[in-house]
Amino acid sequence: MTELKLTEKSVLPNHQMLVELLGETFSCWEEIRKHLAETYGSLTEEWKYYGAKNGWTLKMLYKKRNLFFFKPYDNYFVVSFIFGDKAVSAVCKSDLPKKMIQEITNAKKYAEGRGLRVEVKTQKAVAHIVKLIAIKMEN
Repeated sequence: MTELKLTEKSVLPNHQMLVELLGETFSCWEEIRKHLAETYGSLTEEWKYYGAKNGWTLKMLYKKRNLFFFKPYDNYFVVSFIFGDKAVSAVCKSDLPKKMIQEITNAKKYAEGRGLRVEVKTQKAVAHIVKLIAIKMEN
């Protein structure tokens, strides 16, 4: 993974910083945000600082429910989900890539669920994120 650039605690990430950091994948992030707004309405974006090593992460909330975490890197980003048992079952029954299904099936189970991370480096990953968001919302 490329070194994270947003590690300065005193500098809250902003639109221009994301444009520069994400490069061509910024359009993928904008597409996800547009889909969220059109499909689910108002969402809360909450930037959290997790220390010098991990830097800033954006937490996306629907009402008070955690949807996913967004972590920007140099020319790509990662969307991380936590799924409960019902949602894991839905992911396993979906037409998502087998590798993704294996990853969530093999993920360690915690009290809050199983984690799944999706690197977004191309447009193809956006469709997977949209499906995962729908599964999260329905379960």
